[in-house]
Amino acid sequence: MWNASITARELFEQQQEKLGLRWVAGQNGGNREIESGGTNARRPSLAGYLNAVYPNKVQILGSEELAWLDSLDPRQRWETIEKIIQARPLALVISKNQSCPEDLRAAAEESDTPLWVSPRRGHELLNHLSYHLARTLAPRVTLHGVFMEIYSIGVLITGEAGSGKSELALELLSRGHRLVADDAPEFTQIAPDVLDGTCPELLQDLLEVRGLGVLNVREMFGDTAVKRNKYLRLIVHLTRPMTEPSPHGYERLTGDSGTRQVLDLEVPLITLPVMPGRNLAVLTEAATRLHILRTKGIDPAAMFIARHSSLLERRGP
Repeated sequence: MWNASITARELFEQQQEKLGLRWVAGQNGGNREIESGGTNARRPSLAGYLNAVYPNKVQILGSEELAWLDSLDPRQRWETIEKIIQARPLALVISKNQSCPEDLRAAAEESDTPLWVSPRRGHELLNHLSYHLARTLAPRVTLHGVFMEIYSIGVLITGEAGSGKSELALELLSRGHRLVADDAPEFTQIAPDVLDGTCPELLQDLLEVRGLGVLNVREMFGDTAVKRNKYLRLIVHLTRPMTEPSPHGYERLTGDSGTRQVLDLEVPLITLPVMPGRNLAVLTEAATRLHILRTKGIDPAAMFIARHSSLLERRGP
């Protein structure tokens, strides 16, 4: 897991076209940076309307905020502007192409505080910037495995080196499923219960298979064989079979299921032993279908146990 970060210049370049941003002062402050985990979850916010008590990282000045500044006497106004600047925001953004007050421009220029102007309304700036910053700075982690879309859900295939992950992925591709990332998929927690998986740019469209080398999946199977991103819903772990039978016969009914913690989420996990003669592609498809059923509240093992208990009750002692 690592902390993501973004500078004022990166944010400006990423949102300039969408929000029509113009940089009017503080160009030397483009290297100002914020990191994930560097702010309190509630106060201050990543982006919000002008707040001198709990300064937001990106301060938006709409008509009401500028009118409030105009209502202050000269001393209060300067003290307020100085307090805003001292909080070292990532940027100040004025909405609706309003004229920038000269004292605010001068303070921003002197302190190298990025000051932008946009034609968008305040609530539009708030929505766009809050979403973009939250997604950019969300906690993220890189896991080892092959991330695929199987029956429309994101499935991460993990296992030890040589367990057959890439060969399994290749067979699943030939059966119409799609590749997201091989070897080092990156997962970002974009919501309390959502992990979004993507592929590093270096590995885009590529799959490494022992004996064949690196394959370009897009060129071999077509554009529909790759997916840009997918939410992680299931982990299928390939493992070597145990030398001795499991002492828990109950697993014969329920399967080897559990969870694995990824960032703050517990992701369902199904373990499949790798043995000669087993069709892992079919088993992985079945594991995915089983997971889909369980998310709908249908558990075949629980149904069988309930039937068995009911039968025993009817037969009596």
